[in-house]
Amino acid sequence: MKFKTVLLFLIFLFFAPMSIYGAECHKDCGSVDECKNFMNECSEILGLYSDANLKNRETLDNYRIQVSRFETMINSAAIQINKLEKDIASQEEELGQQQNLLGSRVRRYYIHTRGYSTLGAFLTSDETSEFMRSVYYQQQIADNDKRDIEELGIFLSDLIEDRKDFEQQQEWLAIKKKEAEAQVSFLAKEVEKAEDYISVLSNTIATLSAKQKALLTARSGTFTSSVGDVPISNIPCSGPPGSPSYCSPGGGWFGAFSFGAWTHRKGMSQYGAKGRAESGQSSNDILQAYYGKTPVNKDTSGTISVTGIGGIDFEGQYLMGIAEMPSSWHPEALKAQAIAARTYAYRYKSQGTSICTTQACQVYSSSKAASPPAAWKQAVEATRGQVLEDVITYYSSTSGGYLTTSGWDTTDGNGGEGFASRAWESIAGSPWFYSSWYTESYSSGSATCGRSGPWMSSEEMADILNAWVVLNHSESDDRILPITINSCPIDGITGNPYSMAELRDKGGFTSVTSVSVVYSNDGYTGTVSFGTNKGSVSVSGEEFKKAFNLRAPGYISIRSPLFNLEKS
Repeated sequence: MKFKTVLLFLIFLFFAPMSIYGAECHKDCGSVDECKNFMNECSEILGLYSDANLKNRETLDNYRIQVSRFETMINSAAIQINKLEKDIASQEEELGQQQNLLGSRVRRYYIHTRGYSTLGAFLTSDETSEFMRSVYYQQQIADNDKRDIEELGIFLSDLIEDRKDFEQQQEWLAIKKKEAEAQVSFLAKEVEKAEDYISVLSNTIATLSAKQKALLTARSGTFTSSVGDVPISNIPCSGPPGSPSYCSPGGGWFGAFSFGAWTHRKGMSQYGAKGRAESGQSSNDILQAYYGKTPVNKDTSGTISVTGIGGIDFEGQYLMGIAEMPSSWHPEALKAQAIAARTYAYRYKSQGTSICTTQACQVYSSSKAASPPAAWKQAVEATRGQVLEDVITYYSSTSGGYLTTSGWDTTDGNGGEGFASRAWESIAGSPWFYSSWYTESYSSGSATCGRSGPWMSSEEMADILNAWVVLNHSESDDRILPITINSCPIDGITGNPYSMAELRDKGGFTSVTSVSVVYSNDGYTGTVSFGTNKGSVSVSGEEFKKAFNLRAPGYISIRSPLFNLEKS
């Protein structure tokens, strides 16, 4: 029947993309380490390994297949909608004909029942038997008409219901067509970003030495997954102007401030969840915002294999020991974290594979499992069996206000000017939301290479621009390194850097007087513009970040692709 055909088509339209995503993600990555640069960041983007280009192209090919498949389904949906419209028009025409027939039969029945005279028939009949036959014949006609009318009534009722069903199918198909078109738009953007990335990456691989690649990796930050069981603390002299952690050096200095630390920028922001919960959002609201889904119930009883420990009870021990969010946080944030952690580990449990106990998977603490804080225990028990389907539940401490999986993490869902004040992480008070990085490591007590803060002079900022000039006009120059690289090695890296005078002779910049940035719609710093001794100059955010992290003195660095420059 046609209804079954339509339903099977819609089931294919709705579920086929889901199965593709699941297969690709499990094929390409099965853990946080493997998945951290999925989509247009397929390999460690800051490691810049030689095979990154190949992996990106493979991912692009997969996405092009996705786009083609969506377009095919949209075209099929349009054909099906057109067919439904024709069927409905045909049924409406038949309905009109049946209504006319019904009117005719109703009139006929009325004539028979009201206009027939048994007395007249008796007076004109020659024989009584003839009269009886006439009466019987007329009664049979009346009964047949009555039966036909009843059958027509049933038929019309069924026809009306069929029409309603067709209209509902048409509306549903239109919705699914719109959703498929949205998917095509999203994938097209991902392909475009991936192609841009390949271009930048290919240029970087061709021009940077192994030493410079290692320096970029070290300065861009390690893979930081989550808050942990204890809240993170501020780096001294960090934070936006006017904040308690801000320290002004006086006029004429420049500082680079990163929005968030380096994370995979996918899934749920933990500080964002905190801010949302404190504003009144439920755990389901939080999960919907970050993953586009709400939980379903599964049988999560049984054990999970944990690396170095063995098989332990999944709900009663493993989840009780998840040390990814402070137990002092809002109960709804804790419940969202419990569901995200359960969902992430449930894949391992279902596949019968071991899950590690570090941030490479998600942090598990045996001591916490043995004596879980009351609030965390309550969050786990209150959400027992609840998981999210068809999604890998990545999460991280502070993404900087933008996530590649859900977009701008702000109160209105938009970026643009002033987004920082609307970011949920900022509202929640994440100390890593807007930070300057000038210490050797994430620890506030680590070495600073003799600098009291993140600030750079006008001459030092001009030196960064001179490095940018050389990087963009030289096939290879491994002397673009921090001038302090030998007195303050970074991850053991030393070298033969240009002096500031040597680099100034190559680039021609001697001073910087002003700076401004423009943020892109996809969560990156798009352009950095300077007022200099050579006039106004604009640099792409990616190019400036590379030059900055290769040349900035001491341990000063930009840790995120979304960053700002301040002038004191």
